[in-house]
Amino acid sequence: MVLNPVISKLAGKLVVLASASPRRLEILSNAGLRFEVVPSWFKETLDKGLFKAPHEYAVETAKQKALEVARRMPFHLKTPDIVIGADTIVTVDGMILEKPVDKDDAYRMLSSLSGKEHSVFTGVAIVLCHEKENEEVDYQLIEFYEETKVKFADLSDDMLWEYINSGEPMDKAGGYGIQALGGMLVEYVYGDFLNVVGFPLNHFCKQLDRIYNRCTSSSDQQTESIRPSHNGTHATSALTQPPPKLSAQSSHSPSSPAKHNPTSGSRPNSSAASLHEVDRNGSANEADGSCCTLVNSLSKHTEDREANLRDSENTLPLMTSRGQVIELNVTEQEDSEPKKEDLQQIVDLMDGFKASKALFTASKMCVFDLLQSRPGLDAAQVAQEIKASVKGTQCLLEACVSLGLLRSKERPCKKPVFENTNLASCFLLTDAPCSLRGYIQHCNDTVWPLFSHLESAVWEGANQREKAFGKTSTDMFQDTFHKRQEVQLRFMNAMHSIAKVTGQAVATAFDLSRFKTACDLGGCTGAMAYEFTKAHPGLSVTVFDLPAVVEMSEHFHPLHTDNRMSFVGGDFFKDELPKADLYVLARILHDWPDEKVHILLSKIADACSPGCGLLLSEIFLDEDRGGPRRGLLQALSMSEGSQRSATEYGLLLKSHGFTTVHVRHTDSLLDAILCIKA
Repeated sequence: MVLNPVISKLAGKLVVLASASPRRLEILSNAGLRFEVVPSWFKETLDKGLFKAPHEYAVETAKQKALEVARRMPFHLKTPDIVIGADTIVTVDGMILEKPVDKDDAYRMLSSLSGKEHSVFTGVAIVLCHEKENEEVDYQLIEFYEETKVKFADLSDDMLWEYINSGEPMDKAGGYGIQALGGMLVEYVYGDFLNVVGFPLNHFCKQLDRIYNRCTSSSDQQTESIRPSHNGTHATSALTQPPPKLSAQSSHSPSSPAKHNPTSGSRPNSSAASLHEVDRNGSANEADGSCCTLVNSLSKHTEDREANLRDSENTLPLMTSRGQVIELNVTEQEDSEPKKEDLQQIVDLMDGFKASKALFTASKMCVFDLLQSRPGLDAAQVAQEIKASVKGTQCLLEACVSLGLLRSKERPCKKPVFENTNLASCFLLTDAPCSLRGYIQHCNDTVWPLFSHLESAVWEGANQREKAFGKTSTDMFQDTFHKRQEVQLRFMNAMHSIAKVTGQAVATAFDLSRFKTACDLGGCTGAMAYEFTKAHPGLSVTVFDLPAVVEMSEHFHPLHTDNRMSFVGGDFFKDELPKADLYVLARILHDWPDEKVHILLSKIADACSPGCGLLLSEIFLDEDRGGPRRGLLQALSMSEGSQRSATEYGLLLKSHGFTTVHVRHTDSLLDAILCIKA
């Protein structure tokens, strides 16, 4: 069961994931689903004692998450077609284990799982939204859950605390992540592995398949519709000529596989209340049938959205967690016709530079800032504001729609108007908390010119700064830091924006409670250091960078209102380093030649006493150097430095007396290694 058969049916529909979980996002993205992320504001405070079974609690939480987003979006953005909510819990000995609140709570959870089999439940709610002519919205629900059995090995306290101190348990249900270091705790899994990660993809796909690919009409059955009343409450009502309900599946215990009949059409480890009509006791009525009427009722705006959707081919690449595409069971034939998806992949690569430049141009012209403050402008109005031609602006706006950065809305007998997508609002606004606008400008002004001379860079194996900018420098940052202040601030703004986006993941990658003082070498504006002080209240951080950088860092304050942050000017290759228990090197080593890397690491090693730490954060290449793509493309800039794998970085640090303690592949743009001075 894969998502391919229904992906075309979802083309043109606004699909929303009501969860900020990076694991659910990755699972659904890798399955080929196009969606936007709108985290739910529902507080997960339901009384567990009110539910007869653990899965009922997970399903109800998922339902409330999805409904909150479905009800909120029409007031602030637009009405979605489909909202997906999910909640994962771990249960053992009748207790529900969610995310631990601290290390002691994590120990309590993990020790209760040691040597035992436990259940992982994920409740999923799919809300189908149907706009009516009176601007009301009907919400129809599909609810189901998945159960997977997991058996832990007998774990010693030392192993438990080593795992807890890695930091991984703190945002995971049950206190462990099976897809990462937590996998070493597991003896066996019976059921859907991805369900333990956080989302039952197989069961989800089957539900979508029933909705979109097995449609027959029936007039004698009803599905639940939740409609907002005029006083703001939500009442249930039956739709006229509703779709029939899907057959509910009975639950089979994964620990009793002999009871499962492979020919029965049901499946072990799952239970579903389908397009549901739940009675007052919480049980689901059963009926056979499918949902053609429901699908047809959701077709409003489909044609408009299809015009704005890109990459809607029925393709499903199988991807690893690092973004690598894996081809399985493919037999190449010399005389075979090229596949449509293969052709599209090549076309996407050929057009990639056009997409980048469209993003750069729209950002530079402040299109996203304008549409955030004044959504619903047409092309002529935008052109007037940004002082550009109407034709050029129209083409730019339409291109941004195709890239998923803007939406267009048709108006009867009027020109279409434009507004930001969530993607643009999150990353492309000047004042957004996760704004990448400064780094985008750096890519446009510095990286783009370098890559326009890529052929020469490959021939010569050297950076092309002279061809791109008409000058050379013995110091890679000499041009930046000895030119006018405008250029210096532009570079610092780029480093500031990327550090704000990546800083939290790096700062929370490890338990740093043993360290009291840290020094962020090359810390620029202090954005990364600030994330360390937020994540670790007992830690004071000194930012050490060139005097010119320290002098101008005040332009990026008052980000730092805490006396646990300080700035010291100096050259980390020449000057004495500030004393600290922990040294941080984030996005530093990849830029420098081996000679200078060894000089810097030697200086850090000399400054460290035994037990001091070194936290290194870079893009880690896969061991076979097959990915990730971002690191390999970055290497094409032909800087004097090198892109390395985690193993290569570990060996480099070991040569300077540091022992690798933990390696963390984060869900952000940077990975991290924590080492201790022997």
